[in-house]
Amino acid sequence: MGKIILTGDRPTGRLHVGHYVGSLRRRVELQNSGEYDKIYIMIADAQALTDNADNPEKVRQNIIEVALDYLSCGLDPAKSTLFIQSQVPQLCELTTYYMNLVTVSRLQRNPTVKSEIQMRNFEASIPVGFFTYPISQASDITAFQATTVPAGEDQMPMVEQTREIVHKFNSVYGETLTMPQILLPDNQACMRLPGIDGKAKMSKSLGNCIYLSDEPEEVRKKIMSMYTDPDHIRVQDPGKIEGNTVFTYLDAFCKPEHFERYWPEYANLDELKAHYQRGGLGDVKVKKFLNNVLQEELEPIRQRRKELQKDIPAIYEILKEGSAKAREVAAQTLHDVRDAMKINYFDDAELIASQSEKFGQQ
Repeated sequence: MGKIILTGDRPTGRLHVGHYVGSLRRRVELQNSGEYDKIYIMIADAQALTDNADNPEKVRQNIIEVALDYLSCGLDPAKSTLFIQSQVPQLCELTTYYMNLVTVSRLQRNPTVKSEIQMRNFEASIPVGFFTYPISQASDITAFQATTVPAGEDQMPMVEQTREIVHKFNSVYGETLTMPQILLPDNQACMRLPGIDGKAKMSKSLGNCIYLSDEPEEVRKKIMSMYTDPDHIRVQDPGKIEGNTVFTYLDAFCKPEHFERYWPEYANLDELKAHYQRGGLGDVKVKKFLNNVLQEELEPIRQRRKELQKDIPAIYEILKEGSAKAREVAAQTLHDVRDAMKINYFDDAELIASQSEKFGQQ
């Protein structure tokens, strides 16, 4: 078994810079590294429907948005299999079997599920599909025998739950499933990029995102409105960088060459931080620098997206072909799972022979 990646996103809107630094940029690097035998990138529409069941059109329309963002960031269908979750029915069957290996209380303890339920104000009216999506995610990962799941810090509890399911399944039915590992971003700031309002998480529902496809002026406006240090009222006041959204974004995006191009007064980010902390540096200047840095990163992505948008049928064809490949792989895993669980009745010649002998003697 080689090294295999499975990762993806829910199609509930265009992807934002939080997705980009949390996993998308890394996926492209891993794709091009040559270290992985297979890479599967999933558009998780079935998962998105767990809390959008009354608005399927939203999910339907956003399939293409996510696919365009994937391709414009550099994911290559010649190197990575891009597919749509709902087009791989084997995932549903695996989920059903895994449900027997997880308790309700264990799902209730999942920190990601708890925070998502709270954010959506579900309280007691939690859709069953949403409540059990850690199990669905386990089927996604194991269907492709993934060894590696590149994801942000907020997905750690989800991957841990998958590992528990794999361990339980293999203990009960024999070694069948591959144990995955999460691959977190190297850069601490990329673990969970905050929203422009300083809230802990960038979220479409909170309206605090910078989208990968935002036009330059929209990006600039959002950066200039960013939360900084509320006590840094005058330029001469010392400023705090901890919890300062602008500096968190600089940590995630800034490189030494950006100073050569846009702010040669400083050699690196540490020098800039030191000046801000001792006072004498205004927020507007720092925001303008961040705008230059982010525009440089996003401009090639925007341009590629505009080119890709010219041939939408070709994008759907990529997803169709990728989904067909994904079905083949998932079907093999499902076959192995059925064998291990002894529910492969029609393929089990030994079972049929033994039953024939048993009833023939009566």
